[in-house]
Amino acid sequence: MSSVFTHSLQVRFRDCDAMGHVNNAVYLTYLEEARFAYWRTVWGGEMGDPQTPRVILARAEIDYRRAARYGDTLHVRMWLDGLGKTSIRSNYEIVDAAGAVIASAKSVLVVYDYRKNEPIPISEEIRARLMEA
Repeated sequence: MSSVFTHSLQVRFRDCDAMGHVNNAVYLTYLEEARFAYWRTVWGGEMGDPQTPRVILARAEIDYRRAARYGDTLHVRMWLDGLGKTSIRSNYEIVDAAGAVIASAKSVLVVYDYRKNEPIPISEEIRARLMEA
């Protein structure tokens, strides 16, 4: 549906657990960082910008393949998988510097009106921008 967007990051000491590898919950933060970087490229601003659509994470699914460790450079590859009436489905691969898959993931974002506390339909403008990215 869309091209692959890549966000690179380095594993921080605080990301690791007592076993010396990245804690499973930290991968959600890596996905979030990639999503925010993707949105900045699509919208040209920060998530708090009034022109940027408001979204809420409705679902996240991660399959862990191998351990990442402190100091590793990771690349989070993200691409859109589909658009619903109010939802945006994305796929991810987190790979190390050698290209080995560390984890694969999926998420569903919902365009959301925080004042009304309810999902809202994806506008034609948002659809067009997402399809172009």
